Amino acid sequence: MIPLVKKHAGNERVRAYGLILVGCILGGAAYPLFLVPNNIAPGGLTGVATILNYLFHWPVGVTSMAMNLPLFLIGYKSMGRVFAFRSLVATILFSACIDLLQLPPLTDDILLASVYGALLLGLGLGLIMRGGATTGGSDMIARMVNKRFPVLTVGTFLFLMDAMVILAAAFTMSARVALYALICIFVSARAVDLVLAGMGSAKACFIITTRAEAIAGQIMARMDRGATLLPGTGAYSGEARTVLISVVSRTEVIPLKRIVRSEDPKAFVFITDTHETLGEGFSALEGE
Repeated sequence: MIPLVKKHAGNERVRAYGLILVGCILGGAAYPLFLVPNNIAPGGLTGVATILNYLFHWPVGVTSMAMNLPLFLIGYKSMGRVFAFRSLVATILFSACIDLLQLPPLTDDILLASVYGALLLGLGLGLIMRGGATTGGSDMIARMVNKRFPVLTVGTFLFLMDAMVILAAAFTMSARVALYALICIFVSARAVDLVLAGMGSAKACFIITTRAEAIAGQIMARMDRGATLLPGTGAYSGEARTVLISVVSRTEVIPLKRIVRSEDPKAFVFITDTHETLGEGFSALEGE
């Protein structure tokens, strides 16, 4: 048993650092390909470094690292040892990739650069977070401020910091560039959420019916999908009802509705997207 546990822990570490490495390369590539050539400051300390690059031609990666590392030294005690070490590795790698990836700009269209740079950056940051790390000194500041002033949440502080970076970009570069930076921040945040939460490729089907056992049997026999039965009571009628839950792929929604219609035309059905579905019949839960 112990060797298996050690093997699993070793595999998890390899996977985590693999995600961090790929995330740093993708996120770092967003800067020379799209952001720096078009003077887009995507919030946080790397946004500050981008502004300083515009003003003084300081390299974005080195400048970002110079701001981040002192914050790690101040705030590492508030983090877990593993998270702190992985974040330190991610910060150094990310900063190095920004400067060392000598990639030619793909476009001088600032709108395209904002959108595609944000997508690439968000994808990279999302992978880094899935690897159990962060690259942001701004996260460290937010945690420390929240610990001292609990009324100011981490999310609120990060929003305020991004807003200040955007204002600084407006004054030092131009209002036009700052507006495009807002687009970049919004798109990159959505891309991070997409990587962390999944793409919603499955559907969760909730069926309130008096024929739950029959419907569940058909789903398992004809669709090879599982089902869960929960007891329920109608708030208005007070009658007992069974709630059947089954998660299926998008293409299986129509066959499932046909089964329900054939067994209980009066059933109440609602179907929602799932951000991420883990377990038998879908993605493996291991390694998450």
